Amino acid sequence: MRQGRGHNRGRHHERGRAAEPEGAYWMHGLHPVAAALANPARRIRRFLATAEALAALAAAAPQPWPQEPERVEAQMIGALLPPGSVHQGLALLAEPLDIPPMADALAASDGPVLVLDQVTDPRNVGAILRSAAAFGAAAVVVQDRNAPGEGGAMARAAAGALERVPLLRAVNLARTLEALKAAGLWVVGLDGEAPTTLAGAKLGDRRLALVLGAEDEGMRRLTREACDVLVRLPQTGAIESLNVSVAAAVALYAVRAEALEKGNNG
Repeated sequence: MRQGRGHNRGRHHERGRAAEPEGAYWMHGLHPVAAALANPARRIRRFLATAEALAALAAAAPQPWPQEPERVEAQMIGALLPPGSVHQGLALLAEPLDIPPMADALAASDGPVLVLDQVTDPRNVGAILRSAAAFGAAAVVVQDRNAPGEGGAMARAAAGALERVPLLRAVNLARTLEALKAAGLWVVGLDGEAPTTLAGAKLGDRRLALVLGAEDEGMRRLTREACDVLVRLPQTGAIESLNVSVAAAVALYAVRAEALEKGNNG
């Protein structure tokens, strides 16, 4: 498991402005910006806001803020972002969060862990982080290579969850799954061809690591072989597969619902 500072693999075109600090990126939109301002672990380099956006921000992220905003026009913010970005008059130039050790993430929450194998779209990772926050996951694990670093698209899709759910990076996914097993988690791979459904596996008494592969390729062979069990979601067959972020949300809901039902009946 890779530890230390987060990283960002892509950078926007400069568009005639000064170069951004190494690793920093622009996050934008009300929920990502409000959550970042409320996170004492987030290092902020610049804070831009329109006058109209500040009232909505004050309700979502009560002051004092760690930094006073630069009051600018919406066009200036738009010029700093990819075309079509919905920024709602707010943007932060932020450094990636530090990556905590896996042991710290497991100790901070008793929820499941999501492990993503070859999921490369930052919007999918962001949406998965959002579901992870909603359903009480302890962490989301991605590959160190062939996976997106923190960035504006991921932060926007996560809608603030990037500040709440640790995003961990694994140098070797199979070894990380073995480490999760050693920590007491049951490693469950989601596979549309598995003979048993997630509910049918009766895993409510175990702490789980849910492994999801990319929508087209699925899990790689070594990742599949490292799982304790393979399960599927009970689909009708009307479509071949679910988007990985949707599958993650459904699986997390099922795990949480089963845990709550077990708790109520215990």
